Amino acid sequence: MTAAASTVVAPTLRADALGVALGGRAVLHGVTATLVPGWTAIVGPNGAGKSTLLRALAGLQAAHSGAVWLGDRPLAQVRPAERARHIAWLAQQGEVSGELTVHETVALGRIAHLGLLGTPGLADAAAVERAMALTECSAWADRRLQALSGGERQRVLLARALATEAPVLLLDEPTTHLDAPHQVALARLFRQLAARHTVVTVLHDLPIAVHADRLLLLHQGRLVADGPAQQPALQQALSQVFDGAVRLQATGGVPRVDLALD
Repeated sequence: MTAAASTVVAPTLRADALGVALGGRAVLHGVTATLVPGWTAIVGPNGAGKSTLLRALAGLQAAHSGAVWLGDRPLAQVRPAERARHIAWLAQQGEVSGELTVHETVALGRIAHLGLLGTPGLADAAAVERAMALTECSAWADRRLQALSGGERQRVLLARALATEAPVLLLDEPTTHLDAPHQVALARLFRQLAARHTVVTVLHDLPIAVHADRLLLLHQGRLVADGPAQQPALQQALSQVFDGAVRLQATGGVPRVDLALD
């Protein structure tokens, strides 16, 4: 997977003292973070608020305190069609009809540019082909989604997000169902896209996440650490949050992640 060159300039996406409550229970508490071009991985234990934070950044989850900003505007004031041109979203459990072909599914990513009744042009066709090539699913263009494995379907849904050509990519557990080679290929793609895009991923796979430019570590709905995996303070915070079950071994570059099995 090799990212094509892009002239897209990603706007700043910012959480400002963001709080979110679900069913009357606070699940995010005063999270502040500014997201700029690069690859940011949101990590933390189950129930830490990772997916909730990502949904709020996408404008899909209302804040009960604080706000999310896109550039100089509150995200809540940006119209959905405009928001979709700036922010591409990949849900943890992508919903799409299994009757659609791979090509038809990926082409849905162009709706933000066309509207529901617009006619795709050459630029739209090129964006769809490029997205399928990046995710290595071009060979399945005419196959129906229901005939694909979970990992194959995940790559198609990622292609749909990429086809939007949005400068901000918010991806909830994009490595789900993927085998190790495709997880590595996807991580390399994120690093390439990060040159001009703001790529934000929720990841449970710490060995993949530590290759991001920046980690946001959540615990019990609070942002407890923010920085590159090479930062000693962040490594210490990771060990504490995961109760010592994870060890990061300094290697002079990206740290190695080991499970504390003994």
